[in-house]
Amino acid sequence: MIRLQNVSKRYKTAAGIRTILDDVSITFPKGHSVGILGMNGAGKSTLIRIIGDAEPADSGRIIRDCKVSWPLGFTGGFQSNMTARENARFVARIYGESTDYVEQFTEEFAELGKYFDVPLRSYSAGMRGRFAFSVSLACNFEYYLVDEALETGDARYREKFRRAFEERREQASMILVSHNEQTIRRNCDMAAILYDGKIEMYDDLKEAMRFYKLLQTRAA
Repeated sequence: MIRLQNVSKRYKTAAGIRTILDDVSITFPKGHSVGILGMNGAGKSTLIRIIGDAEPADSGRIIRDCKVSWPLGFTGGFQSNMTARENARFVARIYGESTDYVEQFTEEFAELGKYFDVPLRSYSAGMRGRFAFSVSLACNFEYYLVDEALETGDARYREKFRRAFEERREQASMILVSHNEQTIRRNCDMAAILYDGKIEMYDDLKEAMRFYKLLQTRAA
């Protein structure tokens, strides 16, 4: 499972202090796929980066008793001066995976051709996304953190990624951030709504969607 205990996160902005998480305690249960819903600016991407240890919380604890991916869609953790091949092998060593397998799977799945041996700093955003998604699928994670990743790339590659991701979901859990309600319905069996610095978990997706639509109506 992944558990947040009394987690807070705030930013200083020109308009004052912006609260993303206000003393939040919540458990993301193993064996479930949870969609995170929230209005623009609520801090959904910040939340998933905190869960994935890509960004620190101001206070509180994040407990992970399982193997958790980095946030898919977030490419800031890779070394831009290294090639995709070098990054893939580096990631494999960090997560205790077979370097040869991760390298081979990533090269084939990302479809980067000769650019697989070119430093990531020369990649477009789409190419970096393909690499990030592919190397994550090559690793045996118990939890996948996904930040809009399922909506990236051309239609053919999105479908390829979706099929591979569905296979992973048979053995792994997922926490998914998306602005697309259909993506949440298709990939998740639970939902958490982030608003006003708090998170509320719903076992029933329909109930979560009703409350989310109410929030949207109030904000309109």
